Amino acid sequence: MTATEPQEQPQRVKPCRIRALFNNIKFFVLCHGMLQLALLLVSGYLKGSISTIEKRYGFSSQKSGLVASFNEVGNTVLIVFVSFFGSRVHRPRCIGIGALIASMAAFLIALPHFISGEYEYTDDISRPNENVTGLCLTESERPSSNQTCSKKEGNGHNDVFYILLLGQLLLGIGCVPVQPFGISYIDDYANKKNSPFYVGILFALTVIGPALGYLMGSFLLRFYVDFNTVYPVEMSREDPRWVGAWWLGFLLAGTLLFLTSLPYLFFPRSMKTEEKSNTQMEPTSEKLMQEEKKAAQSDPMNELSLTQFLKNFPHIMWRTLRNPIFLLVVLAQVNLAAMVAGLATFMPKFIERQFSKTASFSNIMIGGFSIPSAMCGIMAGGMILRRLNLSIRASAAMCTAAVLVAIIFAMPLLFFGCQTQRIAGVFPANNENLPQCSPACSCSNQAYNPVCSSDLIEYRSPCHAGCKVAIKGTGLKILNYTDCCLTPSGYAVPGTCGSGCSHLIVPFMIFSSLTCFLASLSQTPSFMMILRSVTPEDKSLALGIQFMLFRVLAFLPAPVLYGSAIDSTCILWGEKCDKNTSCLYYDLDLFRTRFLGLQTFFIFGGLMFFVLSYVVLRRSSSAQPEQTEQINCSEKPEKEQLSQSNGQYEKV
Repeated sequence: MTATEPQEQPQRVKPCRIRALFNNIKFFVLCHGMLQLALLLVSGYLKGSISTIEKRYGFSSQKSGLVASFNEVGNTVLIVFVSFFGSRVHRPRCIGIGALIASMAAFLIALPHFISGEYEYTDDISRPNENVTGLCLTESERPSSNQTCSKKEGNGHNDVFYILLLGQLLLGIGCVPVQPFGISYIDDYANKKNSPFYVGILFALTVIGPALGYLMGSFLLRFYVDFNTVYPVEMSREDPRWVGAWWLGFLLAGTLLFLTSLPYLFFPRSMKTEEKSNTQMEPTSEKLMQEEKKAAQSDPMNELSLTQFLKNFPHIMWRTLRNPIFLLVVLAQVNLAAMVAGLATFMPKFIERQFSKTASFSNIMIGGFSIPSAMCGIMAGGMILRRLNLSIRASAAMCTAAVLVAIIFAMPLLFFGCQTQRIAGVFPANNENLPQCSPACSCSNQAYNPVCSSDLIEYRSPCHAGCKVAIKGTGLKILNYTDCCLTPSGYAVPGTCGSGCSHLIVPFMIFSSLTCFLASLSQTPSFMMILRSVTPEDKSLALGIQFMLFRVLAFLPAPVLYGSAIDSTCILWGEKCDKNTSCLYYDLDLFRTRFLGLQTFFIFGGLMFFVLSYVVLRRSSSAQPEQTEQINCSEKPEKEQLSQSNGQYEKV
């Protein structure tokens, strides 16, 4: 017996340590932080690579915006039920199942890369069996093309579009239980002093996660989309035909999501709070069941059935929306959220087109400057609110001032931009003075391999420039084209001429980051205004209604609206199999004014509703003293009568 005791003791200690680990709220916070980071990594990476996906599969910006926002559909439909099932289900296990669904969604989003074949582009010189010279040839000189339009190409990759929508839908469904169940679980079992600190960590990760997603996109988009099958790639990253490895990030983020979801399957339904766990490390199952029953009895939501909850929800929602402060502040936040949703989706593309930068560089600007500026603004707003102990009226004044100053810094952004370069046959529309020598070359309308002439006129391809000779360097790389009919010098350089104002990216990012910082100062005060404007029993549902309105009015329609505005500025659409694909050239002046004009419009909307909330609060505060004076005046005669009567009684 003595020989077996030392062997059995480690086997008993190990399960106890594991059980104690999963009964520790600090370990839950660590796991939940990693899970939220992985989820937001997917969201940020998708927005950072949306312009690359658009180019790869020939989507319009409106379609890209729909893909980017479609996760809100599943989230919006199911978020209402979270308020009902919050304390009735095994919350950690629901979070784990949702995270597993989200990881499957990330893998599904990457699936089109493996089923759509290799990326094909104009003048792919690595394919010697096809006519890809792209040079000026007459109809008799041009060999017959063996290219045929498959059904997939003819449909414009509709199957890929629907796969991406399905992946986004599953991603939104998987995200539903994560934040509400996680925060409520932490608030129930954490020390009341530590609970705000833990929740603050999770809110900080909501900003850090997307930033890391953009930075990961900046790194992975440096790799060619088919680097796993095509090597070497004789095309530089600055080439407008370049498509990065957009799919690789979803595989990495999906794997991280899968790994971070597994611990949730082992957390208990309930655990001891941090105060009680200091005296008793390992709770018994009987006491846990008793605490669950007490919590269930104290929760008024558990007294309602699902049908009763659904019947009462419109009434509660209407009662909450009738609160003028709640409604005005939420509408102000909706305007700012719509601005953020559109900018987060298409700001990388704006930087690419406006300043002739790569997708990798654009993601660095967003993930390294814009998002950290917003995070600093949120933190600074919370510090100001805490240091000055602002009232609800002072919070409204602070939000109004912050958004007003943000507008002042946002207005100059409309002037930091470039004019559209001269494009033969495309822009300007009345370009009769530009040389036209391509009709004799029988150039294809599907060709897109821009070249720039010595007089800074851009042509869609060497064929459109009338070039007949390609000078190659080491390997298959083309250095320049000669024997062109466009200029006296007769040569052209591969690549776009560019917008010619890439130096303006520095002041643009400075003013853009300041605008993000100033607008974010209103985040924490406005959130506290909502909490203080509703009754305590309606707080949880009020927050649920707030996030639902965010999704329905901002996160879902805003990317589509921004995408439609961008599409309206296109001056030349790509073609494949006689169908339009993604846009090749934009009117940069219209692009800038409409894209940033929407930003200014939504900031003005937020300012207007913050001003109205301040006016309502000021009137209500001025009306209260009048009511108290009337009450005091009505009480004085009663007191005098009582004193007189008491005096008469004394005389008697």
